Parts: sequence; C-alpha cells; structure tokens
Amino acid sequence: MPQPNDLSLKYPAIVYKSPQADMGYDIADYKAIDPIYGTLEDVDELIEELGKRGMKLMMDLVVNHTSDQHDWFLESASSLDNSKRDWYIWKKPKRDASGSPIPPNNWAQILGDANSAWTYDKKTDEYYLSLFTPNQPDLNWVNPAVRAAVHDVMDFWLARGVCGYRMDVINLISKVQTFPDAEPVNGPDVKYHPGWKYYVNGPRLHEWLQAMNKEVLSKHGAITVGEMPGVSDIDEVLRSVGSNSHELNMIFIFDIVNIDNEAGKVKMSLGSWNVKDLRRILNKWQRAMIERDGWNSVFVENHDNPRSVSRYTDDSDKYREYGAKLLSLMQTTLSGTLYVYQGEELGMRNVPEHWDPDVDYKDIEAVNFWKKSKALYGNDPEKLAFARKVLHRKARDNARTPVQWNSGPNAGFCPEGVKPWMRVIEDYKEINAEVQQSMDRKSGMSVWQFWQRGLAHRKEHRDVFVYGDFQLVGPDSQEVFAYIRTGETGGTWLVVLNFTGRDIQWEIPSDTKIDAWMAGNYTDGKPTQNTSGSVPLKPWEGVLGKCS
Repeated sequence: MPQPNDLSLKYPAIVYKSPQADMGYDIADYKAIDPIYGTLEDVDELIEELGKRGMKLMMDLVVNHTSDQHDWFLESASSLDNSKRDWYIWKKPKRDASGSPIPPNNWAQILGDANSAWTYDKKTDEYYLSLFTPNQPDLNWVNPAVRAAVHDVMDFWLARGVCGYRMDVINLISKVQTFPDAEPVNGPDVKYHPGWKYYVNGPRLHEWLQAMNKEVLSKHGAITVGEMPGVSDIDEVLRSVGSNSHELNMIFIFDIVNIDNEAGKVKMSLGSWNVKDLRRILNKWQRAMIERDGWNSVFVENHDNPRSVSRYTDDSDKYREYGAKLLSLMQTTLSGTLYVYQGEELGMRNVPEHWDPDVDYKDIEAVNFWKKSKALYGNDPEKLAFARKVLHRKARDNARTPVQWNSGPNAGFCPEGVKPWMRVIEDYKEINAEVQQSMDRKSGMSVWQFWQRGLAHRKEHRDVFVYGDFQLVGPDSQEVFAYIRTGETGGTWLVVLNFTGRDIQWEIPSDTKIDAWMAGNYTDGKPTQNTSGSVPLKPWEGVLGKCS
C-alpha cells in the first residue's frame, strides 16, 4: 500500500456481490463483497490501514439500478402483486399487428443502442426498464421505500468508516413518468433511440439528492462525487454542486471525455477536435466554479473511457512519456479535486490495434457494438474496418486491462498460471510500476515520478493550483493551451501546453512577466526556454513558469 504522498487516492473498483454482467455494476447485494475480491472483514482492514497512513476510502455507489439477481428484483419479478413489484419500473406491453408484445416506448439501451431499454418478462407479461443491460433493472425511485432502502445502504457503509461515495449515473434516477417516445435521432428506419431527454436530470432529481444529503450524507460529513452524463448546462450543474445546493460536493462533467464524439451521436463514434475545444471546455468549468462558488472534479480518464495518453496525445514509443507528463502537468495545475485513474500515473495506453474484437474485448458495451457493426456492415469491409477503428479508440476495455505492476508473469497482477479476466497489454515489461518507481532520476524522470513531483507541488501551492484564480493566456490557438493560476499567497504561475506533435513557437504576451521556468516534461530540472519573446516548444511539451 503506497504512502500518502506517493500517489493520489483512488476509489476502488466496484466490489459488491455481483454476477458480473457489467463488470460489477450489476449489484446483487449492496452489503456483501463479491468472493472474487474478498470479504467485509477485508474492507474493514483496508479502511483501518488507510487510516494509519492518513488516507480514506470512497466507495462506488450504484443505485440507479441493481442486478436482476438482487433479492429485491427476484421478489419484484415473482408476481404482479408482490410487495416489491413497484420497487422497479414495470409497464404493460404494446402489441404489434399480430398481438405480440413490443416495448412500451422506443428508448434504446445505453450499452447496446441496437436493443430496447425494456426487457420483457414472459411470466408476468410486462416489461421492466433496464437502461443499461437486461441484467440491470432500474429502481423505481418514486417509491419512498426504495429511497429509504438506498439510504440504509449508504448508512451501512458510512458506519463502517468509508468517507463517502462516487455515485454512479446518479442523475438518471428520476424519469419523466409518462415515459414518452424519444425523438428518432438515429434515423427513421431504426427502432430504438436515446431517451436521455426523459431521464437525464429528471423532474425530481434535486429533491431526492437534497433528501439524501439531509438524511444521510450531512450526518456523516461524507464526501460525494456524482457521475452525471448528459448534462453540460452551468446553471443545472450548479444546482447540484453550488456551495448552497446541499446536494453533492462535485460531479464528473462529461464534456472533456465527450470531446471526440461525433456531434449528435452516441459515445461509440469518432469526431474531430483540437486544442481550441479543450481550451473552451476547461475555461468554461474553471471560471464557472470560481465565479459562482461551485467545485470541480479534475479528470481525463476513468474506467468508462480509453486511456488519456492515447486519446489526447500520442502514445507511440517516441512520445508516450511526453504526452502522459503533459496531461499530468495540466491536471495538477487545475482547480478542483483531482482524480487519477489506475495506470494513468504510469502512462498506460490503449490496447494494441491487432487485438481481436471477437476474442479480446470483454466489456458488454464493446461486445454489443461489435455485434451490431457486424450485422450492419458484414458485407461492407470498409465500414466494418471503420467500426473496428472506433472500437479500438473508444472501448472501455482500454482502461480495464490488468494494471502493470512489474515485468513478471501477468505483469504482476496475478500469479503465473492464473488467468486474469482479460489480456495483459504486451508492453508491460517496459511500462510498469516497479520500473517507474525505481528509475534513477539521473537517467530521466519516469511518468510515475513526474506525477509524484506534480502532486507534491500542487499540495505545496494549493492556494494557487487547487483554490486559486484561473485565466486564459494568449490567442485562441489550435496548438497551445496556456493559462495563468494565481493564489492569495502563492503568487502567479503560467502553464503552457503544446497539444500538437510538432515543434512550434509560442509568443509570450507582453503583459506576462516570467521570472523563471520551474518545471517541464522534457527535463527533470528547470527548462531553459526564453522568459520573454518567443518560446520554442517541442512536440507535446509543457512548461510551468513562475511570474512576477
């Protein structure tokens, strides 16, 4: 277990008892640990040992839906008059011309948009809402008994000593109760369409979050971060994270991880972007929280997205380390609470292009996407090849490969002879924690060591980089993202990031006075660039300067 200053604390993988239809996000018992991970006593020990090191444990809370193997759902599905029938969202079917049942509306499944979000139960002749997969029925939050049961689960873990929660898709819990059809955005010949309009930040979301805060969270002083896809309106976000909202501390805003989506399309698509888009997104949220007294989460990577070094920079052998360090320099100098995903601190990259979609990809979203692509484009090699490109670039599997601890069998993730849930990326002998932690800094700073230094600097100058002011610098460039951070006692700092694979020149604005460059991703010491006039920047180079 690392010491507190070595790495930032990450919330654990989802570890509750689960059939693993969606890698644990289908929970069968909220108060039990799945045997593949351990026991409740192991969690108690983890909390205790973390406490000895000045650290705390956040848990992942998934309460939009459960597993279809949860006792609640098994009771609910047992009969029309069961006392837990209305713990889930059941609807009578529509009928086609032949009298066969069809779904109550045209909402698409989130993790497989070729399928309906409704699952038919032949026994009771009704459909239940299952937005993500048929194995994950949505809870009916309109029922106060459901809300009370969720609060009980939260109290259970907070009483054991967890410090708070990352709340999975928490903004989907309130649905428009008329359940209208979605607009046919996928085309007139497609059966199912995204129903986001009718369940993202629904009509009673804020009522229920405020009640959760009042009845549970505030009593424990718990920290919260809500995963909230589909919302990008500043006013709406601040209803949840404003200092007087009494809902959540912060949320994961998806703008940064939707940057390469094709406009108007779902996640599994490829759109173009440049640093202007990155600059616009980060400026929007940095300024919004400063000006309106909210709070940001800072992240570019998580278990639902591809590796950041592959997505935003160049993960080739030549530039991977520079790209990973560039992203570290950016994140450690932005305001908010920083979340570093497992392997990000090593610069782990996407799975190789040659991996077989039919064999090596395990995630349900990837499996459904590839199944749909083969059905649509089986006779069109060009379109199928592009679908494979999308899969490689965007699949969640990219972030779910075993963490690369050392150069031994299975990258040290599990013993030799034990088969991990998916392949280890072949570069593990060069990219692993053991190598990076033991690297002699005389021969260069590893990505891990760069993160370590950046986190220490962020902590030392927290009034600047965590709580300070943020202002863009220079023109709206397609090459450089530059900004000034200012603190009450820590002074003024300039961050300049070259988000291209080219050598460029960046003109220092005449009103920006740099005393010295203090850090950069091309040197272990202080960069030697000019402090006035034009600054040469290598591909994917970032520099940090102290200003007058």
